[in-house]
Formats: sequence, structure tokens, C-alpha cells
Amino acid sequence: MNALVATNRYFKQAVRILGIDSKLERSLLIPFREIKVECTIPKDDGTLVSYVGFRVQHDNARGPMKGGIRYHPEVDPDEVNALAQLMTWKTAVVNIPYGGAKGGIGCNPRDLSHSELERLTRVFTQKIHDLIGIHTDVPAPDMGTNSQTMAWILDEYSKFHGHSPAVVTGKPVDLGGSLGREAATGRGVVYATAALLSDFGKSISNETFVIQGFGNVGSWTAQLLFEQGGKVKAVSDVTGAVKNDAGLDIPALVKHVNQTGGVKGFVGAHEVDPRTILTEDCDVLIPAALGGVLNKENAHDVKAKFVVEAANHPTDPDADEILAQKGVIVLPDIYANAGGVTVSYFEWVQNIQGFMWDEDKVNEELKRYICKAYENLKDISKQNGCSFRMGAFCLGIGRVARATTLRGWEA
Repeated sequence: MNALVATNRYFKQAVRILGIDSKLERSLLIPFREIKVECTIPKDDGTLVSYVGFRVQHDNARGPMKGGIRYHPEVDPDEVNALAQLMTWKTAVVNIPYGGAKGGIGCNPRDLSHSELERLTRVFTQKIHDLIGIHTDVPAPDMGTNSQTMAWILDEYSKFHGHSPAVVTGKPVDLGGSLGREAATGRGVVYATAALLSDFGKSISNETFVIQGFGNVGSWTAQLLFEQGGKVKAVSDVTGAVKNDAGLDIPALVKHVNQTGGVKGFVGAHEVDPRTILTEDCDVLIPAALGGVLNKENAHDVKAKFVVEAANHPTDPDADEILAQKGVIVLPDIYANAGGVTVSYFEWVQNIQGFMWDEDKVNEELKRYICKAYENLKDISKQNGCSFRMGAFCLGIGRVARATTLRGWEA
């Protein structure tokens, strides 16, 4: 099931629970604006090549639209649409004053040189500069993009609108990026996990963890769990999977990955089949890679008691039902991985104020937002007798629906 179909299914269930009428439901679902642009650039060898760029701006009832820009061969309008909608609910779940957006360019960044990526980013920015802005739509990095990409967007946008550091987040610190932003999504996952475990009388230091994906989010999650005494038994990435029942030495693994580009060949563990990583025996399973990895084929074999979704849409609805029947508690992506967008919000606030925070303040505020959101999520899930996922959708959609109604959407 693709991400858009799954997201719409959850949306419709939440709307029924909340008793939202059909006219408002339709208004909440339809994106505010969809943009599709052609980006033609000269390659280093002089040949011209064209790529298609997208930006879906889903909803702005609660504030400027916010969401990542990804460079990936499979950027298609349906996926961008689903992710934009998820950003609307995600920002509302953690109660930051944004709506949702998402964008991307259908390209493989590994096939492009540094200068080709820069030209592509600048052309994309030229095409959309009058449709993004500090109080309109604030992009951020996503799959295949990074702080350098944001620096190029900032520079190109500023040529048209004057120096505007708050137009993108996830920037290099030297250009107004926030301290703590790089680790923010992983740190948010750890704060969310700690809140969930403490509700069940458990703590990170007594639990075992398996993490699928060792990119930015997976590696920071692993490092922070390790620092808090958690035992990370197995991790995987595109190169393979490694396991050590006594617990992996995460700092050594991070060093190995930095040197070799992947977890494969790490001496402090033995290699396992990456396809079995999701069904390894552990207390907490953290999918931190691609979407749709937990499905009806493998959900029956999941041995974890808790699944914390660090990736976007890693569990499809069929797997969700199977896990619920098994009594596995799933902490949904629109709450669990909201640390990144929360610290993006802090970066935007710092840029607008022209006053930067130290890293301790960033982490402190992040913890406050994530813990408060967990309490809200728990309350609404109890109130409606539903899962955390349905609770998160009800919490987010309810807030957006109230803002939309207060603004007078029928006029």
C-alpha cells in the first residue's frame, strides 16, 4: 500500500472518531497548492539534462508551511503529497505553529557532481522562490539533501528577496543554523522512547534495541541510547547488518561507518542477513530507514514489545493491525520523529529574533515539547480508546480543524 493511500486511510478513521463534517474533511485533505517545475541544467561535460521538481504545500491554517526537500530517483507526486499531509499533522501533534509541505527533485544525487547539484538546487530555487518564504513555506533537508543544499537555497533566495536566513532550516551553523539540529530527530526519538518506556515502568538502561537504518537518524538514536545505558544489539544499513547480543560498541561502530561508509565488516559484531533485522529478538525495534518495511509478510514475526517509528511511514496499515493483535505498542512516526521539525522551528525562531541559543537550551526545549506532546497523545488515545497512531492523527487533525474553523474557511 503506498504512503498516500495509507495516510488517507488513517485520516478518514480519525475524522470519523472526531465527528468532523464532510465539507471540512474535504477542505483539510486537499492540498493548498501543488507545484511542478522543470529544472534544466548543463552537466559538467556540457550536455543539458532536465529534471522534474515538485513542491506540495498542504495546509497553512496554523502557520507557514514546513517540510523537507528530497533528491531521490523515486520522487513522485503521490509520495510528496502524502508526506506533505503528514507534515501538517506532525507539526500539530507537537504543537508548533506550522502547516505541512514537502518537495523534491526526481534525480539520483549520487550520479551528480558537487557543482551539478549546486546548479540543480539554484535552478529549482529560481523556479519556486516566489512561492516559498519566511512566513509562507520554509523548506528543510530530507533524503539526499543536507545543510549545503539549504545554504544554496538561502543564497539563491536572498538574491531575489534580500538576506533571509529564516527561509530554510537545517542550514550550516555558520549561516544561522541551530546548534543541536543535526542530532535533533534522533534525540527526539530517544526522548519519545524514554517517555513511552517510563509509562510502562521501564527505562532505556534496562532495555535492548534493534535499529534498522544507520544514517543521520539511526546513528544519532543509537549513540544517544548507548550514552543512556541502552543495549543496542543489532543495526543495519544499505551495506549490510551487524549484531552483538552483548550490545554493540556504538562509538566504535560510528567510527567504522565514517571510515568505510557502512556497517558491513565491523569487527565488534557478526554479520546477519539485513532482511531479518526487523524480526530480531529485542525489547524496542526502531525502523529508521525507508517506508513500508513492516508489512503483512513480516509483521507476524516481529518479536519486539515496542516499535518506535523513526522513519516516515515504516509500518503499513496491514502490519499495524497485525502488531496491534500481537499487543505490540507502536509509537507512530508523526510523533516519534518530530524532533527534527521541532528544532527546525527553534532555528526559524532564532533567525527571526536574530538571537541564537546555546545547545543545552535547544535540547532542553526539545525535551519539553516531546514530553508535553507524549502526555497529550496519551490522553487523547485513552479518551478515544484507540492506538497511539490513531490518537496522534486525532490530536493533529483536531488542532488543524479547530484552527481552520476559527479562521472562517467557508467565507
